Amino acid sequence: MEMMKELDALFKPRSIAIVGASRKPGKIGYTILRNIIEYGYRGRVYPINPKADEILGLKAYPSVLKVPDEIDAAVIAVPSHIVLSVARECGEKGVKVLVVITAGFGEAGNVEAERELVRIARTYGMRILGPNIFGVAYTPSRLNATFGPKDIREGNIAFISQSGALGIALMGWTVMEEIGLSALVSIGNMADLDVVEVSRYLADDPNTKVIAIYLEGLKPGTGRRFVEVMKEVVLKKPVIVIKAGRSLRGAVAAASHTGSLAGSDNVYDAAFRQTGVLRAYSVEEMFDWARAFACQPLPRSRRTIIITNGGGVGVLATDAAEEHGLDLIQPSPSLRERFQKAMPWFGSPRNPVDLTGQALVDNYVEALRVAYESSDIDDIVLLYCRTAILDPRDLAKAVIDVHREYMDKGKPIVVGMVGGVDVYEAMKILNRECIPAYPSPERAISSLAAMARYMEFTRKLRQKHDQQSTQLSIVSISRTPS
Repeated sequence: MEMMKELDALFKPRSIAIVGASRKPGKIGYTILRNIIEYGYRGRVYPINPKADEILGLKAYPSVLKVPDEIDAAVIAVPSHIVLSVARECGEKGVKVLVVITAGFGEAGNVEAERELVRIARTYGMRILGPNIFGVAYTPSRLNATFGPKDIREGNIAFISQSGALGIALMGWTVMEEIGLSALVSIGNMADLDVVEVSRYLADDPNTKVIAIYLEGLKPGTGRRFVEVMKEVVLKKPVIVIKAGRSLRGAVAAASHTGSLAGSDNVYDAAFRQTGVLRAYSVEEMFDWARAFACQPLPRSRRTIIITNGGGVGVLATDAAEEHGLDLIQPSPSLRERFQKAMPWFGSPRNPVDLTGQALVDNYVEALRVAYESSDIDDIVLLYCRTAILDPRDLAKAVIDVHREYMDKGKPIVVGMVGGVDVYEAMKILNRECIPAYPSPERAISSLAAMARYMEFTRKLRQKHDQQSTQLSIVSISRTPS
């Protein structure tokens, strides 16, 4: 609970100081201050610059010590040789958390300076995010304290990145792909706050449904804590990790980038399996899965139906489903009869349910209704290949209507669409309504399978916890004197 209060100052600060705020566009201190103002942060903002009286319409102060107010968080964007003295002033001021943008610490071999920064923070009871980061954003607070793009699409995916440049690039990419974020956290060298503590905080954040992480490595001696804490986190929220530095050269690059210990990839792999963390192997895959978790209910089982208008994409989806361990049900005679009514006489009511290239919106709608209403089906994969007779945007709108009608069924649906510009527009329509849509059948299947793996792992973990609790209760009762 104490840690939660500490990190409230990071994600929900009532006031924030930008030490190194600049009047010059293009400077990091200018961009951070502009983003805070223009993204709509509602707290108090204090630019700190000894050579300015006003920046971007706000009164500037020569030091945090001169600010006539309490400061919850201080973003530090000054040269590395000044950071320690600024940290001391922040400590004297009573600042709760430091967001240290500045590089040139442990990752550059300046280990002693990084240790001193931590020592100063602990002396004054402050926490540190960084150093060597691009900032932090929390959309429910309208806080964008980064030097990345100004606009961040609101949503319920939290993204933690150990890489600053990649994190900034993905800020723009998520906007383009209409992926909504609750939080964006750059952790850099993890001198103090690390991926474990930030994940634990976000696990209890009501605005976050899934946590996605780009990780290069952990600090020495933190592996056991990672396993213990992430088990607790995963029981509350799905966690998806890209672990970079898998190769020997990649591990060396990670060490020079953030000073992290990449370690044996097999060790990380085992840790992820033990904790239930889902391991993705590309940015695309990580956000594909995160989109599904953020939008759809968890599957109750792996019992899956594929509905398609193209035999080829149906075969690709079938192969992918088998590779990922999804259970493509064999429809019963009565279920096949119901599907048959949704297609031309030469269609296939088996699985995949092939509505054929002559399928219209009504065919898809009827087949979807059958799938939602059947007690034999828990998961739905809908596929579409562009045809001249069915506008994908019309199909997208119809799928949204049916999905709304059957939301109480608790069945996840993922969509794979193949085609051109209008198909891309249809996918955007679906994604805006929280129906995960992907440009290939394989990506849709992969996302659904990730949800199924998470569901099964957490179910087993909860059963194990329940059994242990029951055994402890029995032991306690047996030891109670009569």
